[in-house]
Amino acid sequence: MNAQFKKGVLELIVLVSVTQKDMYGYELVSEVSKVIDVNEGTIYPLLKRLTNEHYFETYLKESTEGPPRKYYHLTISGKLYKDKLRAEWEEFAQKVSAFLKESDTDE
Repeated sequence: MNAQFKKGVLELIVLVSVTQKDMYGYELVSEVSKVIDVNEGTIYPLLKRLTNEHYFETYLKESTEGPPRKYYHLTISGKLYKDKLRAEWEEFAQKVSAFLKESDTDE
């Protein structure tokens, strides 16, 4: 997949993923990877930025498999931001799809 396409939609996918349930970093990498191929080096800086922008709150939870895990929880601001990004994405995708469909008929 085109790297610019991935970069443009990654933030939205992360926000939507955490809407369903709080997740820790590696769990989030696995979830996002079901949609687009990403690695930890891409996700963790994004999580840090979204937390600094108050879209996520974090908390530690004990793990049976090692040290406590840092979980990410979507804040009210995060939910509003996610809804805004989703609306923008849907409008963008609709316009691009309409353009591509229209250009197919011109050939």
